[in-house]
Amino acid sequence: MWLIVTEKDNTARRIASILFGSVSTKKINGINVYYSKDGDSAVVGLKGHIVELDYPKEYNNWSKVPLKSLLRARLVKRVKERRIAQTLEKLAKEADRVTIATDYDREGELIGFEALEIIRRVNPKVRVDRAKYSAITPSEIRNAFKNRTEVNYNLAKAAETRQIVDLMWGAVLTRLISLSSGRMGKDFLSVGRVQSPTLRFIVEREKEIREFVPTPYWEITAVFKNSEKFEAKHVKRFLKKEEAEKAFARIGREATVRKFVEKEVVEGRPIPFNTTEFLREAGKFMPPDRAMSIAENLYMNGYISYPRTDNTVYPKSLNLKAIVKQFLNSEFRKEAEIALSHMKPSRGKRETKDHPPIHPVAVASRNDLSKDEWRIYELVVRRFLATLSPEAIWAVRQVEIDANGEVFKASGRQIVRMGWREVYTYVKTEETHLPKLEVGQVLQVLSKKLHEKKTKPPGRYTMSSIIKLMEKHNLGTKSTRHEILKKLYTRGYVRGNPITPTEIAFAVIDALKKEAEVITLPDMTAKLEQDMDRIEEGRLDQKEVVEESARFLENVLEKVDAEELGKVIREGIKRDRVVGMCPECGKELEIRKAKGRFIGCTGYPECRFTLPLPQKGRLEVTAKKCDKHGMSILRIRPSKGKSWTFCPYCSYLEWKERGRQDSSG
Repeated sequence: MWLIVTEKDNTARRIASILFGSVSTKKINGINVYYSKDGDSAVVGLKGHIVELDYPKEYNNWSKVPLKSLLRARLVKRVKERRIAQTLEKLAKEADRVTIATDYDREGELIGFEALEIIRRVNPKVRVDRAKYSAITPSEIRNAFKNRTEVNYNLAKAAETRQIVDLMWGAVLTRLISLSSGRMGKDFLSVGRVQSPTLRFIVEREKEIREFVPTPYWEITAVFKNSEKFEAKHVKRFLKKEEAEKAFARIGREATVRKFVEKEVVEGRPIPFNTTEFLREAGKFMPPDRAMSIAENLYMNGYISYPRTDNTVYPKSLNLKAIVKQFLNSEFRKEAEIALSHMKPSRGKRETKDHPPIHPVAVASRNDLSKDEWRIYELVVRRFLATLSPEAIWAVRQVEIDANGEVFKASGRQIVRMGWREVYTYVKTEETHLPKLEVGQVLQVLSKKLHEKKTKPPGRYTMSSIIKLMEKHNLGTKSTRHEILKKLYTRGYVRGNPITPTEIAFAVIDALKKEAEVITLPDMTAKLEQDMDRIEEGRLDQKEVVEESARFLENVLEKVDAEELGKVIREGIKRDRVVGMCPECGKELEIRKAKGRFIGCTGYPECRFTLPLPQKGRLEVTAKKCDKHGMSILRIRPSKGKSWTFCPYCSYLEWKERGRQDSSG
């Protein structure tokens, strides 16, 4: 029997249907197995990783296990999807040939390798090969199975090395932080190889914002007229008011055109989508982890290509024209016609050979997909068509004006050809008008204004911009960056978008910078990414990389002062719990836990003032203050439904008033 192993059940069903036409489904241990009509071939889907790496049970007690012992402990592989493993074993006994058809990247190769290890325990001599594909379409799948290759063990080894190193880093540093700060159980503080440098970027940006001191400056604008009115701006930003006032006073009632330029400017198309660029764009209207989950579903259902790729150059083997022509009978007909009028693809700087950039592979209608699925699908389609469309062309005018020695500039631009902008509607096309002028022409000065302004702090990172920053510093991979970001939210380190770090985030990063700064720097993580590439190429051994990480962490543990680390973190955790001042004694009010959560006075037991809190949902202290009482506004994030905000003191007073009215009425 020929056994085919895919990464997910959905993929198994689609591949079986493409390869066999008529398919019969049987359940083995509750797992779907898709057979060909003659029963000689079977396809089974996994659930991603069915095996996990972990420490042996004797390392489970955080308090008793020395942290250094985690560095060179012999890790164990545990089957976490037992029914799938049992199904593989049963099918393996009947198989004489196995094809691994998991996603083709490091993680997919490791997932396939894990399944292969289970199969070979039962059938060690079975023949094995590999099917590689970038889209689940009939032509792509048939071609992949016609041109099967060997399993890439080095690729799987690179992914396994990352697993080992990440487990080691996570276990050692999370236990160090949690034990030092006393945050155990479900409230433990997680720290990781990629997570910590990413969080540091967010915290450092917030510090810049908080410490920013606005600097005053002055700008001068004036309204000029020939046959039409237009506004121009003084070329200088004045840092001294006196200087600005002198320049302002020099401007008379007439000015002269010193320079006038008219030109056409060609605006290039957007580059093809790799994972990072896709998540940046999708992140403008939904969280990156949600966007990635939807993209994976669209891929498995045969609508778009594989969404995990670094590539920004379409390979020559990709029939771009055939893909575009599919959309002539869809609601993207106009956009497809624009692309067909040009058909020259844009290209980015990254070119890889594993998968093409993300692109549509089949036409879908709105009725085929959910609302969110359609938004992601439409984004992919429009981006793809935009990369093949003509450039946009602008008519640009620029003028330089002399107003009694004071120089002003203005510019205008009008769209001449929309080109790709007509296709990629996520970009606003904003035009500004400037009349045609001539050098030497005298203009009237209709009005002038002196504006006092202040410099602004840098903006907070958004989900999209932090993912781009992670890529720039080689933090994480195309497949993991959105997951790391999600973890920062779920562990309570950050909130909102733009991203704001919590006081706990400040505490952890401040403590690590003081005691083990190297953990918060991207250098070690970036080097590890390079090491993964070398393992994949067969130029580096897994043991060397793992030992290097062990020595690195050993050095950290030897230098760190756990007591001081815990002290800094505990102070930060306390700051994150403080919501305001007690109205009865003036001491701090903080969120506390006993049988349930509530707000209590730090002056207890002398002061027994308390405020009730909702017991369900994740509770966050926001940066906003109540206008009436100056108390922090709290946010509740329920497991389902929308989050909501409230002032705990206002809510208490309203509840008290309702009780008074009920008792009197």
